[in-house]
Amino acid sequence: MKPFRTFFKLFVLFLALVPGLASAQLNGNYALSGKVNDDHGQPLIGITVTIKGTQNRTATDTTGKFTLQTNARLPFTLVFSGVGFQTQEFVIRNANSSVNVQLSTQALLINEVVVTASRREEKLLRSPVAIEKLSITALKQSPGPSFYDALENVKGVQMTTTSITLKVPNTRGFNSPNNFRFMQLADGVDMQSATLGVPLGNAIGPTELDIASIELTPGAAAALYGTNAINGLSNLFTKDPFKTQGLSFYHRTGINHVDGIGVSPSAINETAIRFAKAWNNKFAFKVNASYLTGTDWQSNTRLDQNPGKLKTANPVYPELTGTSNAAYDGWNKYGDDALAGSNTVSIKGITVDGVVRPALTVARTGYNEVDLVDPKVTNLKLDATLAYKITPNTQLSYTYRYGNIDGVFQRGNKISLNGASVQNHKIELKGTDFLIRAYESVENTGKSFNVKPLADNLDLNHASNSVWGTTYKNGLTAYANTHGGALTSANLAAANDAARAAADAGRVEPGTQAFNDLRQTIIGINNWDFKSSLIPNAPATGGAALVQKSKMYNAEAQWDLTKHVKFIDLLVGADVRVYSITPDGNNFVDFSRSIANRNTALPDGSFGDNISYKKYGAFSQVTKTFFEEKLKLFGSVRWDRNPYFSPKFTPRLAAVYSPTQNHNFRFTFQNGYRFPSLFEALSYVNNGRVKRVGSLEFINDGLGYLNNSYTQQSVTAFNAAVKSQSTTGDDVTALKNKSLLQVANLPKARPEQITSFEVGYKGIFFDNKVFLDIDAYANRYNGFLGQVQVFVPNSATVGSDAAVLAMLDINRDPTTATANNAASAGQSRYRVYTNAKNVYNNYGSSAGLSYNFYRRYTVSGNASFNKLKAQQTSDIFVTGFNTPEWSGNFSFGNREVVKNVGFNVVYKWQQKYLWESPLVTGNIPAIHTFDAQVTFRVPVYYATFKIGATDIFNKRYIQYAGGPTIGGLYYASVTLDGLLSK
Repeated sequence: MKPFRTFFKLFVLFLALVPGLASAQLNGNYALSGKVNDDHGQPLIGITVTIKGTQNRTATDTTGKFTLQTNARLPFTLVFSGVGFQTQEFVIRNANSSVNVQLSTQALLINEVVVTASRREEKLLRSPVAIEKLSITALKQSPGPSFYDALENVKGVQMTTTSITLKVPNTRGFNSPNNFRFMQLADGVDMQSATLGVPLGNAIGPTELDIASIELTPGAAAALYGTNAINGLSNLFTKDPFKTQGLSFYHRTGINHVDGIGVSPSAINETAIRFAKAWNNKFAFKVNASYLTGTDWQSNTRLDQNPGKLKTANPVYPELTGTSNAAYDGWNKYGDDALAGSNTVSIKGITVDGVVRPALTVARTGYNEVDLVDPKVTNLKLDATLAYKITPNTQLSYTYRYGNIDGVFQRGNKISLNGASVQNHKIELKGTDFLIRAYESVENTGKSFNVKPLADNLDLNHASNSVWGTTYKNGLTAYANTHGGALTSANLAAANDAARAAADAGRVEPGTQAFNDLRQTIIGINNWDFKSSLIPNAPATGGAALVQKSKMYNAEAQWDLTKHVKFIDLLVGADVRVYSITPDGNNFVDFSRSIANRNTALPDGSFGDNISYKKYGAFSQVTKTFFEEKLKLFGSVRWDRNPYFSPKFTPRLAAVYSPTQNHNFRFTFQNGYRFPSLFEALSYVNNGRVKRVGSLEFINDGLGYLNNSYTQQSVTAFNAAVKSQSTTGDDVTALKNKSLLQVANLPKARPEQITSFEVGYKGIFFDNKVFLDIDAYANRYNGFLGQVQVFVPNSATVGSDAAVLAMLDINRDPTTATANNAASAGQSRYRVYTNAKNVYNNYGSSAGLSYNFYRRYTVSGNASFNKLKAQQTSDIFVTGFNTPEWSGNFSFGNREVVKNVGFNVVYKWQQKYLWESPLVTGNIPAIHTFDAQVTFRVPVYYATFKIGATDIFNKRYIQYAGGPTIGGLYYASVTLDGLLSK
């Protein structure tokens, strides 16, 4: 309760900062009604009707009609606006006025307004940074099966699909499936999962029926939004229950896996319902619910990322290649992690063609991801909002949001989410010039599990590594005895296959009841260790359960002081965030407990006291126009504080020059910082006997990985040299090669920093028929945060002979003395979140063009270029730019080619590129796909029918190494919108 009390006190403090609310004089409500048509006499849906100078507004229903409750003094002006139409004003002189308005088509976004770029309303054309907006009209025209899929068509956006239920956007490089650098907001609430560390915008965010628009800012946004937004920001806005009322229903049925490869053709179904009601323009509410079921895309790429020529494999065994690679490490196979130096055994004394060969590295067989993860997924979303207008321009609201998801996502390893849930409680007070918002996010991972320890422990239940290695070697000998009496270059590959089969004999196999039973046992245990002489208190079967529970409290406020300052526009704000994590003993621990006891439950079943992680921030922004508002200057500064780091100041300077209304040039400079995320800062994960640890310095106490460790790359090179020079792997040879070992000397963690420059132009040509949007950027990253694996010699100091010998593969665990090797205390391995030593520079540009060439026919296209400048020296880890140099899309459509019928076709492409990550590294082939949709409206029945497909020709592709193979998805949907709106 203590964090909640703190949170409540902070919220009350924010309330005290806001000036007293002026009471409004009420003159008695009356209702205005009317209808809005287009220039062809057809009713327009979703046109915003606003009383000028107020927040009192509504929207037209599916028949183009609207009703607006007001107590405004006569006369006043109504403003009618909608994307694709010229804004029009209508003066109301008496309460009985007949309001019938016809809006003229305006193909492009000349008057479109955004709020995300500067945290206040401004014209999109005059935004100081690159920004994209998807209105409800654009979302409905998208051929994607969901509104979130429309983001894939936005200029500069690279979408990463980890599951049908999980999609993660990124911009301007350094992409990852758990993107810490790109912020996702839904009505101002951060959608980043605290402990999982993955954005959940499409999984727990708005439903199909409640989304109103999306704004997306590529590039750094930390100067106004804080330390999570250095790579960009998406902002999802939902429908206002005062403006959009009535009952709505949505259902989509689709099919994927149409080619039957790996999975039979499968149905995807999603149903949503929304109801909203308002009374007297004072009180309103809305409720939303949606439920999706389907069969997920499968991650089943069988490529080997550890071919025989690599040092981590067996370059001195050229016979063992391809499917006979003894150190095979598959993209989507787990428990065979030879590239990372895990799940391997070293076989000595192998004689081939009468010559003794160096030790053979053999990976455990492991299991394919498709055999470990259930492809059936569901996604439940619920939300409700209560809103009360204290005055016509001041609104108090409460929103509850709940999401429950299945799916798979990738961070250091694959995580299978099963019933993971996130709840949000939000209170918001909003006026014309101020905003106060406070929310709580509650996370529970349900019955989720980590795929790697599941695979590891399935194999270990069959045999320990030492027993399995002995059986394998005996299998080689047995094969040689029955095939000519010796191993030869000709029979070595077959002998390897036979030895593996012998070593795996009796192992539980997918599809059997024994496999299912053991799998179910392991994923139900929250301890990933396996019982052995080294870990006697671990569970007998090992575990893989992911049990994470946390709460996040956030409070923020902003105040527009423009009317008080007069000579400049001034916006100020502040925010505070507190995470409270329940330690589970396996992912997060109570660091006040001793190292030996951190993974052991206390008598009350807990693993210690909750862990807190805090951030504070404040910002101010000044804008000023000159030369008859042709030049607009922006200046902002933000201060952020995390108790573990020194305070950081983040400035942004921008200028927008508009020689005419239709031509706008901009220049922006900004700095930004990113504190380590919760998982990057405080994790303490035992993962396949490689402990993953957070970046905070105190975690190192008693472990020694910061200043008493060797880099993984140097240990790999060291062992490869010993193997090539000695068939026994003796200590003498090892000590001769000790100079190959490099001490890691990991730096003390610090916040990641970005310095960004951006220029851009937005222009409209040929009587508003052509829209051109161009931007270019250059970024500089200092202290880039990532993961590095290091090896710590147990009970020895780096540089000593004992430390050198501990790095031998045979000394992975403590060993006793042999004829060729002294006894060793062994080694411990850590994967550490830390800062890169190099400075990284990337740059790029994007351009988008839209042309309304005939009536409502529009062609649009965009292209993006992103490049990472090559480094002269290697770093302690691979940063993973993970972005194609060139990508883009082209679309052709008409929202009403004939009465009530529209269509859209989109072609998407990207170049091949290299994906690098701690889990999988490999080349991603080029992508070329077509999406299409046809929409048919029946206004009299409030209905819209849509049929469409993504990847219509089913050209299977992957978006990242280790990710799922995605194919065609074909669907039909029906929407009933605006029922019971009267």
